Amino acid sequence: MTKVCHITSAHGPEDVRIFHKECVSLARNGYETYLVQRGESYEKNGVHIVGFGEVTGGRLKRMTQIARCAYQTALSVDADIYHFHDPELLPYGLKLKKKGKKVFFDSHENTLDSILQKEWIPAPLRKMVYHWFKAQQESVCRQLDAVISVTPNIVEYFRSINPRTVQVANFPVLPAKMPPLPDRGSCTLVFAGGISRQWNHHTIIKALEKLPDCEYLLCGIPDDPYLQELQALPAWERVRYLGRVPHGEVAGLLAQSAIGMAAVDYSRNSDWKNGTMGNTKIFEEMLAGLPVICTDFVLWREFVERYHCGICIDPRDAEAIAAAVSYLLDHPEEARQMGENGRRAVKEEFNWDVEEKKLLALYKEVLVDECKA
Repeated sequence: MTKVCHITSAHGPEDVRIFHKECVSLARNGYETYLVQRGESYEKNGVHIVGFGEVTGGRLKRMTQIARCAYQTALSVDADIYHFHDPELLPYGLKLKKKGKKVFFDSHENTLDSILQKEWIPAPLRKMVYHWFKAQQESVCRQLDAVISVTPNIVEYFRSINPRTVQVANFPVLPAKMPPLPDRGSCTLVFAGGISRQWNHHTIIKALEKLPDCEYLLCGIPDDPYLQELQALPAWERVRYLGRVPHGEVAGLLAQSAIGMAAVDYSRNSDWKNGTMGNTKIFEEMLAGLPVICTDFVLWREFVERYHCGICIDPRDAEAIAAAVSYLLDHPEEARQMGENGRRAVKEEFNWDVEEKKLLALYKEVLVDECKA
């Protein structure tokens, strides 16, 4: 049986993409699967989780000591294939490759271009860090057995470096039993995910000033200064903020709501207005049967219009958001149909079953090549 080890130094325990999607899929399909992550060691869903303990400290410690600890823990697993998920592990991926292991890098976002927007890097140093990281990333990835990413523009970049680059998007896992469609009697907007500026929560809350009968159900891990900024807004009184909610409870919260919000900002990571297929929120809301109000990315507009499952808006425009909400409330039958259409789109196209096949095909291809060597 082929032994596979996934490694993360940055993501939390049981990360949805790493554990619930990739690791569980591999274990279910006959791979002896290990996951090196923070915390304790245990077994779950056929995956051997190898914890390297609780970690404290800031970003610099994570990128140095914690990354090295994750590597040393993973080395003790002695797997056939190593699949790592964080850019600070790139040097250790090369070390594993030099030890004769098969090694994959899974790039969840456009780390390289994002460097130019990182506020924690002093502005005069960003270009220098960008060019240093670009050289390191390209040197390492050129030598790896495969690279995986989530969206076309990042895949195109990596494919110019390593021809064995595969897009495995971050689409939701279809439940064994589809939940009932939401109750259309409410006027609740919903978002479950990161409480950070990139999701334009401040713009959505400002839109509530024009929507006196609506509330915003908001849950997730906050960026504390940003949360304080949101709490100072006049319409915060109509925000139902729940903080962090376990992943298994999110579907129930979506089912209580009327409209899913996915107003992520334009950025380098989203390839500006072209967009990304790496954000899960819009697809989770569609799976829940909600009509979505989402950013007018080129990639998103294509499927939103094709399936007629929502309304695309400028995510920085509170008036446009308010107008979209009002339209859905004034046209309840069309909103209901949009929700059903969105669920159908996920069931047919934007789900983990589709992406799992790509992941398994890549693993098989690499193993077949090894046998031929």
